[in-house]
Amino acid sequence: MRDHPGVIAPPPLIALGAIAGGWLAGQLVPLPLPAWALWPGLVLVAGGVALALWAERRFKAMGTAVMPWKPTTAIAVTGPYRFTRNPMYLGLLAAQFGTGLVLREGWIAGLTLVTFAVLHVGVVLREERYLSAKFGADYDSYRARTRRWL
Repeated sequence: MRDHPGVIAPPPLIALGAIAGGWLAGQLVPLPLPAWALWPGLVLVAGGVALALWAERRFKAMGTAVMPWKPTTAIAVTGPYRFTRNPMYLGLLAAQFGTGLVLREGWIAGLTLVTFAVLHVGVVLREERYLSAKFGADYDSYRARTRRWL
């Protein structure tokens, strides 16, 4: 068995691709958002980045790989992982949606749903299969008591 989940792409690149695609779509067919969207957008970007960094620090403190193409050596169950199994990805999604609001570009905000679907199918489900096969009952117990998303 390969010792990585075989995700389709690095998750930050998936989100950045959606942001770039949304910006390009907005250049062709503008989908402007109201000016008031700036402040909620800034909160979402800051909160999303903070959540993702908190989760990343947990991985590093445990000595396990952050990059999903490297072997996982431990299951994170503390810090933000007490509340959700995917805090880094939630942070990415919040930051992407917030970026759309800050830039007042509806395409970027709307493509957050596409990013969610791609992350879910191409990353999260693959990681879950990998972690269940690698850690067995320990991961399955964590999965049973902690939500996948929110």
